[in-house]
Amino acid sequence: MIRFITDIEIYQEVICQKIPLAKKLLWIATSDLKDLHVDKGNRVVPFLEVLSGLIGKHVEIRLLHAKEPGQAFRRDFDKYPNLITGMERILCPRVHLKTVIIDGQFAYTGSANLTGAGMGMKSQPKRNFESGIITDDNGLVNEIMAQFDDIWSGVHCRKCQRKKFCADYKDMLGSRNS
Repeated sequence: MIRFITDIEIYQEVICQKIPLAKKLLWIATSDLKDLHVDKGNRVVPFLEVLSGLIGKHVEIRLLHAKEPGQAFRRDFDKYPNLITGMERILCPRVHLKTVIIDGQFAYTGSANLTGAGMGMKSQPKRNFESGIITDDNGLVNEIMAQFDDIWSGVHCRKCQRKKFCADYKDMLGSRNS
């Protein structure tokens, strides 16, 4: 299956339906992070609560992003202590891709950042116009994972023209040299 989705469909199908079902891994790439809230039962909670619950189920979570998150996101982050040790994060100023990979079997790739206006439950007049594809096609999922993994593992770091802005660059090189 390869399907084009837009706007609120991204929130409904990726954030609400697919992500909570992750069993092994959840990889998210986004250039921007802001407070994102989701419906959970009869209440609205920070998306970070969903991630915290997945960590509690031993799902490997990797978050690749371009800049530090907004204040509300950071405030919510502190409410879930298991995110500090249970979710790996790499900040790379060149990241502009927006991708969600679940269990190596499903992927979203498109324009939506991990924000309320991008992937969230904002009302129609406050949402960005977004689009992307969702797929469970093994070949396409593997290509999306390979791009994410190349960035994650630092394949591009040595030749990067922006490494002086990258907080994680020295840590990545240090772990490779040990």
